[in-house]
Amino acid sequence: MRLGLLDLRWWSDVLVMLTMTHVTIAAVTIFLHRHQAHRALALHPVVSHFFRAWLWLTTGMVTKEWVAIHRKHHATTDTAEDPHSPQVYGIRQVLFEGAELYRVESQNTATIEKYGHGTPDDWVERKLYARHAWLGISLMLVIDVVLFGPIGLSIWAVQMVWIPLFAAGVVNGIGHYWGYRNFAPNDASRNIVPWGILIGGEELHNNHHAYVTSARLSSKWWEFDIGWMYIRILAALHLATVRKIVPRIRYDTAKIRCDVDTLQTIIIHRYHVLAEFNRSLRRTAMAEIRRLRASGRPELAGVRALNAVKHWLQRDANALPEKERAVLEQALRSSTVLSTIDSMRQDLAALWSRSTISKEQLVKQLEAWCRRAEDSGVGALGEFSRTLRRTTHC
Repeated sequence: MRLGLLDLRWWSDVLVMLTMTHVTIAAVTIFLHRHQAHRALALHPVVSHFFRAWLWLTTGMVTKEWVAIHRKHHATTDTAEDPHSPQVYGIRQVLFEGAELYRVESQNTATIEKYGHGTPDDWVERKLYARHAWLGISLMLVIDVVLFGPIGLSIWAVQMVWIPLFAAGVVNGIGHYWGYRNFAPNDASRNIVPWGILIGGEELHNNHHAYVTSARLSSKWWEFDIGWMYIRILAALHLATVRKIVPRIRYDTAKIRCDVDTLQTIIIHRYHVLAEFNRSLRRTAMAEIRRLRASGRPELAGVRALNAVKHWLQRDANALPEKERAVLEQALRSSTVLSTIDSMRQDLAALWSRSTISKEQLVKQLEAWCRRAEDSGVGALGEFSRTLRRTTHC
């Protein structure tokens, strides 16, 4: 005999529970993340208020705190200042104690004031959602018990653990520890799986770090972002407006020189460009390491040397573990090919960080970089340069 208002079978209870937790995930990725933190889309007030109320009931999270902590994460990714990096705290702590790391950072008033700007500040936020966060989750407990009877306690417990486990733990932990990379931002971000369903698309974490203001987190044709599907539905119903998505790169085979369009494209897609550089030069770099080992360089023997080169091609050398960095430095000193690849990679990355010179000067520097690449004697580097020249406005 059921004591709740809803007389459901056990599998219906499970289905309702999963639906409710999925709505919470959708609220986090659409409202908190893409709308509030990154302004990638605008939401109709009805949708925005629904998500705020739902998150108050199911998580007790305060919008300004969540947004501030997430923005700080992007500003300080995988450094000692990052609130929840597994590179700093270790994967075990972030995965299983991510909610505690969030709670500690939420009490840092400097973080909230610096990064929490532009979030809701109306009466209901100040007097109810932010001031009485505990009241929402308590009310959710009452609702679950009234609707489902004693099993409602279990449903409520799952609701309470869902975001701390999947958002604070899995995305922040595994998303910077394990998976594949489409792009090469200077952090450890990874795409966990190519099908962003369980966590609303947040599984595509490396894509997000490459294009932080994009409302769509999928990049490759075989990736699926269910959060983006929901946004498209809301947009079709005139309940959302997409402000920014990642433009596609085009290639003009007739181009033989760099121009302003080339420059603008590689600045927008700088992490894609670095990833393509890495992919283009990886085989050459690995072959060079094997050549050095065969020539009698015992310090470059073993897996560590190969890993050092592989990880160096994915991230800046300064981000490598100390032992790998030492091996890499030995390899760079021993090989003209590797030192050329390293210097050209650094010079390429420096192009989009020079904000004090004109576009015309940057185009000249880009063209000079391409000429150096093609004259370097490294075949893969020259081929990459010729492809780079062909990029054009998206």
